[in-house]
Amino acid sequence: MFARRPFLTRWLAALAVSASPLAAALVAAGTSTAAHAAADTPTPLTPATSPEQVDVPPILFVHGNGDSAALWSTTLWRFESNGWPRDRLFAVDLPYPQARDDDNKEQPGRSSTTEQRDQLGAEIDRVLAATGASMLVLFGNSRGGLAIRNVLAHGGAAGKVSHAILAGTPNHGVWAAAGFRPGNEFNGAGPFLKGLNTLKGADGKPLPDSADPATGVEVTPGPKWLTLRSDNNDKFAQPDGTWLGNKDIKTQVTAEGPALKGAENIVLPGRDHHETAFHPEAFAAAYRFITGRAPTHDITPEDKIVLDGRVTGVTGAGPTNLALVGAKVSVYAVDVATGQRLGEALIDNKTITEDGHWGPLQTDSHTGLEFVVTPTLAALSTTHIYRSPFARSSSLVHLRPERLFDMEKGAKAVVVLARPRGYFGLPRDTIVLDGRNPPPGITTGVAGAAISRLEAKEVDRSVVGEFRSGAIHERVAGWVWPARDKHISVLELHH
Repeated sequence: MFARRPFLTRWLAALAVSASPLAAALVAAGTSTAAHAAADTPTPLTPATSPEQVDVPPILFVHGNGDSAALWSTTLWRFESNGWPRDRLFAVDLPYPQARDDDNKEQPGRSSTTEQRDQLGAEIDRVLAATGASMLVLFGNSRGGLAIRNVLAHGGAAGKVSHAILAGTPNHGVWAAAGFRPGNEFNGAGPFLKGLNTLKGADGKPLPDSADPATGVEVTPGPKWLTLRSDNNDKFAQPDGTWLGNKDIKTQVTAEGPALKGAENIVLPGRDHHETAFHPEAFAAAYRFITGRAPTHDITPEDKIVLDGRVTGVTGAGPTNLALVGAKVSVYAVDVATGQRLGEALIDNKTITEDGHWGPLQTDSHTGLEFVVTPTLAALSTTHIYRSPFARSSSLVHLRPERLFDMEKGAKAVVVLARPRGYFGLPRDTIVLDGRNPPPGITTGVAGAAISRLEAKEVDRSVVGEFRSGAIHERVAGWVWPARDKHISVLELHH
């Protein structure tokens, strides 16, 4: 496959000698909405890459249930830092990212497996046309992996894909019980997953029921397949229904649920559901699978960077990746120690239009930032999102405003610590929010909470969130805003 092609071999050899970051240009972020395609494929800021770099396969990243392309930003930084051309990296925003309760029944604001399959198929064709490549790599997390399997099995894309990587994908279900939500796509005993998991022989045809399952495969022939899973820390690969809201349910699923016959199956011990895709260990496994060699760098910072992204919203049915038209965005530089603003706005009250973009913003990799999103929807709050300095350029700095819960509307202030690319787990991690260790909502055992919400008693002051897990250490400082004015503060972690 690609690892044996001459151009890639020469490129990898050159990379071993000099792995300096490629020249800066915005990440090319795919979208399944045609109106956004041109805006999400930015003009390079530097001369064209060499033939050796152009021959590197494009990679298309596919997010999971309720998520967005933004979760892939640090993974893209790691590929870039190991020499991958920035214009060969794409991340799709599927418009309605949350699955239906029943895959075969219409549900406003939710998507079916068929809709996600067709949207991903169109994005594959767009990426191939944009790059001139004949094949690409697909890398999906959770539900994104199911969309990958579906488009390869039933969407005619198998001949367009060289490698398929599924991270934390519930390939045999989050549960496998015919009597519990039988039409849900995450039911391993339901029609969708049973269809994908029908064992096939080497010719790709289903094996008869009497055939030995050990001789069969569960993947579509053609691409090389890799699954990444946890040993026992994935909240959606558990034998009981704790994370389904009923611990007494026997799911008939184990930690081995994401593995597939016919794929290379790698266990990442201790990693949680999101970390199987977004942790440095997941990147290293994926990079090795594609190239045949280990990466030499983690994230290498750039000095001057350009940031952009989209503002999206929520409906009563869940989050969307559609532009939140009419919302206003301001951006401020902040003191990394305190979260206090440093001077006037870098972007002042920009109104979001149909393309959803709030930028671009030129800044550096040393400055903390505050993004203020003022939505038009009465149900949503003015949201102050604080981020520690961005290491590299990105067009995946997506913003979604938060809402105050009914129980919080009497609070003086509400502060949220969010970890989109992983979950908080005790005793594995150290999590501190506004001096509380651990903060509310973080429980011992399987890592399952990605946010902590804290009611603060004082406003107009600094607030700090801190996260440690193994070699990862990140600190974010922000400012406390009054809830009575429908403001909420969010400290968002990169890692």
